Amino acid sequence: MTAATHLSPFPQVPDSADAVLEGLDPEQRAVATALHGPVCVLAGAGTGKTRAITHRIAYGVRAGILQPASVLAVTFTNRAAGEMRGRLRQLGAGGVQARTFHSAALRQLQYFWPKAVGGGLPRLVERKVQLVAEAAARCRVRLDRNELRDVTGEIEWAKVTQTVPGDYPAAAAKSGRDVPRDAAEISQIYAMYEQLKRDRAVIDFEDVLLLTVGILQDRDDIADHVRSQYQHFVVDEYQDVSPLQQRLLELWLGDRQSLCVVGDASQTIYSFTGATPDHLLNFRTKHPDATVVKLVRDYRSTPQVVHLANGLLSQARGRAAEHRLELVSQREAGPEPVYTEYADEPTEAEGTARRIRDLITAGVPAGEIAVLYRINAQSEVYEQALADAGVPYQLRGAERFFERQEVRKAIHGLRSAARFGNNDPLLDDVVDLPSQTRAVLSGNGWTTQPPAGSGAVRDQWESLAALVRLAEDFAKARPAATLPDLVTELDERAAAQHAPTVQGVTLASLHSAKGLEWDAVFLVGLTEGMMPITYAKTDEQIEEERRLLYVGVTRARLHLGLSWALSRSPGGRASRRPSRFLGGLRPGSASSGSRGAGGGGGVEHGGSGSRGTGGMARPRRRSSALCRVCGRTLTDAGEVKLMRCEDCPSDMDEALYERLRDWRAGQAQELGQPAYCVFTDKTLMAIAEAAPAEAGELAVIPGVGARKLTRFGADVLALCAGQEPGGADGED
Repeated sequence: MTAATHLSPFPQVPDSADAVLEGLDPEQRAVATALHGPVCVLAGAGTGKTRAITHRIAYGVRAGILQPASVLAVTFTNRAAGEMRGRLRQLGAGGVQARTFHSAALRQLQYFWPKAVGGGLPRLVERKVQLVAEAAARCRVRLDRNELRDVTGEIEWAKVTQTVPGDYPAAAAKSGRDVPRDAAEISQIYAMYEQLKRDRAVIDFEDVLLLTVGILQDRDDIADHVRSQYQHFVVDEYQDVSPLQQRLLELWLGDRQSLCVVGDASQTIYSFTGATPDHLLNFRTKHPDATVVKLVRDYRSTPQVVHLANGLLSQARGRAAEHRLELVSQREAGPEPVYTEYADEPTEAEGTARRIRDLITAGVPAGEIAVLYRINAQSEVYEQALADAGVPYQLRGAERFFERQEVRKAIHGLRSAARFGNNDPLLDDVVDLPSQTRAVLSGNGWTTQPPAGSGAVRDQWESLAALVRLAEDFAKARPAATLPDLVTELDERAAAQHAPTVQGVTLASLHSAKGLEWDAVFLVGLTEGMMPITYAKTDEQIEEERRLLYVGVTRARLHLGLSWALSRSPGGRASRRPSRFLGGLRPGSASSGSRGAGGGGGVEHGGSGSRGTGGMARPRRRSSALCRVCGRTLTDAGEVKLMRCEDCPSDMDEALYERLRDWRAGQAQELGQPAYCVFTDKTLMAIAEAAPAEAGELAVIPGVGARKLTRFGADVLALCAGQEPGGADGED
């Protein structure tokens, strides 16, 4: 088989339609040659689904069965759409449109708006959160930054599930959502937000889909026009479609059957955004004559990794579990997964760092190693452990720990308390360092008990809790340490973290790791309360946590480590238990109950197959970095710094960017350091796009941070204002 994990970046273009099929396994070939009628591809992790569907399109085009301009392939990220276009070009089918749902809809909306409505398309609002903040203020509801982000997420969920403001409270309750504020308040803010958009003649990212659906529903002539152009549809990651995206797809199709969908219900981990696998699972019910192809030959992972992945799903429950696929590794045998129990979290991080250093010494590139955790707040201890071990690393899908706004604000508070603590009534009755830290951070949102639910408020608390634990550990190591000593320690840690890492070990949350793979993966913090997370209460939410761990396991090609710590800090009570999901899988553990393995690979034709019904509850949306142009979730660290997708249009002030580059060059020469130690190119681009007018606006740009804000902020703000900088203050 040639469905290799690593493909040549410049393969030779096949010289014929038959040559397109060369190297495909029997099931992939079945996908590529199934060009008529509805087709459903159930593709397990690492089975070459993108390879199969791009070869299907290319084979149809090269054989003269499909016209390139009549094919629309849709997926969920600009990166995935770009990869699909690149592969199609390499296969000689460069004229095919491969887009995200939103990109395809926006293109149609821009074209048909003058005819359907008249005039130009309303402006697409770039920063939805600002409008939501104004709506909340008009409703006399005060939201902090994190609540604002979470309420914005609730509005987005309501819109993609086609829920109007008045129906939001009932819909949220029915879906089991853990709402960040009173549902009636959110409904009121949602209604005011929609009113403000109408008053200002602007639309948001979700409106692009809603308006396209509305036009296609109301104007048969426009719908016929679209259907005459696009006659064949391919949908990747079909388990992630929202009800609104499904409705748009149905309108594109009309009464035709030329549809190919690809997905895996066992990789449904984004239900908090409105995604549901029901459309994938119901495909055979809606299309009884569909051809169903199952891809189970795993070309990514060794038999040992695949065995563990299959074992995880064998214990699963619920409708998605009934349709799980049993993977069959096509690789040679490799090392067994390593299960490691540690006494405490710092020891777990240090042990993981040592194992990573050993792998690098043995020849595994740092860029082919990842540490995956459940929440971003877990990153700090691994950042420090890797730095102490001299291992380069890079964060994906999150700001560095010390660059998070709540962390910067907390450290500022600790620094003020260290300088003026004698005048701070919060510190009157506390003498030891941990108590002083807890007292200061209580003013920033830290409490003895975590807030209910997930989202930005919980993430903020986790970051502050990490600082509290650090203070406790620091005091144990240095009993005589004072608050100024702790601030010095924090500053030193933050400074060490700023070193650029072009090639390094990836630190990422499990959610942001979807679609990626590495030679070695370390899944850490696998304890009850973290995996599954404490706020996963219902059976459906627990099963989504299991699928999240399954996604993490299947990211590994060769080496896989799974670890947990019995206590939080050294010397602490060993009260933690390993994740229930590892029961019966790790050595010496009892099974929590298992089921027979899922179906193997192969092809099923119309008239057979499961037709179960049911649905999945959706846990509440976790906050994440969103593109300020198109609204998509950002996972790449460079894109997070830009606050937009690489492919999205830039509104950068080119002249300002050049002034910033010239200033940076002078600063770097003066400091005797490389230019990126001042600011990276991505950070400069983000500054030139945002053109901040005050320190607060500059501080929130990823890559700036408190230290650089203090050192370079005045100069940067002067440049943004068109003035001459006054020079850095020279502070270390």
